[in-house]
Amino acid sequence: MVFYFKARPEAGDYTIFMGLDKHENEDLIKYGFPEDIWFHVDKMSSAHVYVRLNKGQTMDDISEGLLEDCAQLVKANSIQDIKSTGTLKVRTVKVEKRINEIVNRLNKTKVERKPDLKAEREAVSSAEKAERKAQLRDKKRKEEMERLEKEKQAEIRSYKGLMVQEKMTSNKQIASGSKTLQELEEDFM
Repeated sequence: MVFYFKARPEAGDYTIFMGLDKHENEDLIKYGFPEDIWFHVDKMSSAHVYVRLNKGQTMDDISEGLLEDCAQLVKANSIQDIKSTGTLKVRTVKVEKRINEIVNRLNKTKVERKPDLKAEREAVSSAEKAERKAQLRDKKRKEEMERLEKEKQAEIRSYKGLMVQEKMTSNKQIASGSKTLQELEEDFM
């Protein structure tokens, strides 16, 4: 069982989640995403609370409000009574006291699900792999188009096409033609 919570609206559209017990926590770690940030009490048995950031975000992008929501959930759902001297980790964050208003607000958004974490992770990995393949295919197609364009431009600039027998005209052919020398000179200019 995994519990899902919605972060405060002003923090952004983030889902906070937490395993029911150590078994779910192990699966959450095992099948976690690179964007998952883990909150836990340092050197104590405590709840594992996670927040999944958006792609490209780092811990530095976590707002104070989102950080406080996660820290309060860890404190409120830990087995041991955490004294105000305990620290919660993302970096090290000190939570002086439990703020019931925050915990109550989060509990109102609480949803229980039994997700197939492995399948979710595999689906995301598969989608990411397909996206990388598509990007690689597009890159190769673009490189091939650039190569063909370079070849075309090189052909245009080369002298290979100037001295082709089919394009040459001899003086004899000119003399036997219907145009006068004056007309030929005007065509040339």
